[in-house]
Amino acid sequence: MKLNVAYPATGAQKLFEIEDERKLRPFYEKRMAQELGAESLGDEWKGYIVRITGGNDKEGFPMKQGVLTNGRVRLLLSKGHSCYRPRRKGERRRKSVRGCIVDANLSVLSLVIVRKGENDIPGLTDRQVPRRLGPKRASKIRKLFNLQKEDDVRQYVIRREVMKEGMKKPKSKAPKIQRLVTPITLQRKRHIKKLVKVRADKSRRDAADYNKLLSKRKKEQRELKRRSSTRGSGSDRRSTSTK
Repeated sequence: MKLNVAYPATGAQKLFEIEDERKLRPFYEKRMAQELGAESLGDEWKGYIVRITGGNDKEGFPMKQGVLTNGRVRLLLSKGHSCYRPRRKGERRRKSVRGCIVDANLSVLSLVIVRKGENDIPGLTDRQVPRRLGPKRASKIRKLFNLQKEDDVRQYVIRREVMKEGMKKPKSKAPKIQRLVTPITLQRKRHIKKLVKVRADKSRRDAADYNKLLSKRKKEQRELKRRSSTRGSGSDRRSTSTK
């Protein structure tokens, strides 16, 4: 079985191929998101604690969290489920996935180091992988550079240079800052609030006009009803007097 071990502190990951089944036995019958010690893999792993994050079996089917079996099942998956990406709106599909319990039929098991041990592991914990992209959200840029509210975030965006074939000099690229509050966004917000207020006032006036018209019509109907009733009573009196 292969173990794909990641170390989030440095951004590094490494693939280990383990042939000895005795080293892998502590991982069997464990579930995804479960943490355990990695001392069984060797002396250099002493003190390390890893978390199981997933894996694939020998046919390439991925493990799915929440499926409490160590075998393969067919599930009807839709948008929002793991192990499935819908191609059309509202699409559902029955797909084969493996349960979240580890067994010997897996070909790759994914692990994340939660706590580092005493010794460094060559190629994993002794090297630093630089981040390719910087933060994109305005609040995260402020947090990274410890900026104040009045500082301009746009001056602190991490740019990267891209060099392609046929280009004489490298091209600089920067992400579009998300959730950036500018004078235009504040103006838009004020405009939207004003529109909401205008609509509310208009609906209030329309409701008042409608109620006024409704009371007028009801009054007219009452007057018509009263007149018709007085005419009817007068004709009844005349008919009785002629008899």
